[in-house]
Amino acid sequence: MRPLTKLQQIIFMVGGLLVVVGAAAYMLAPLPAFIVFSVGAVAFASMQMLQTYDGKNFIVRRLRRQQLLGALALLLAACCMCMQTFRFGFALRNEWVVCATIGCVLELYTSFRIPAELNKEK
Repeated sequence: MRPLTKLQQIIFMVGGLLVVVGAAAYMLAPLPAFIVFSVGAVAFASMQMLQTYDGKNFIVRRLRRQQLLGALALLLAACCMCMQTFRFGFALRNEWVVCATIGCVLELYTSFRIPAELNKEK
């Protein structure tokens, strides 16, 4: 995998932290939490999409696709959170929680499996 630069790593980590803080704070203050979650999801997903894998290992390529699917699920969670916060569209309940959970599970799984497969490849 092509590593991120130092600035990109900082944006990636801050984005992940903002996603967690925004999701946790949604019950207390929906509008600020939505903004924090959305900024974090965009930062996290964009940095993850900048990483590339140019190898031929099928397992790592599959895990990379799952990782990108998790990032897209976090962006979808931000859209659903927007719909619930501003009361428009189809997601007027807690659909964003389902999307965020799917995204987090995929991200967590791939964050452990990709380095293990890359170590096996070496």
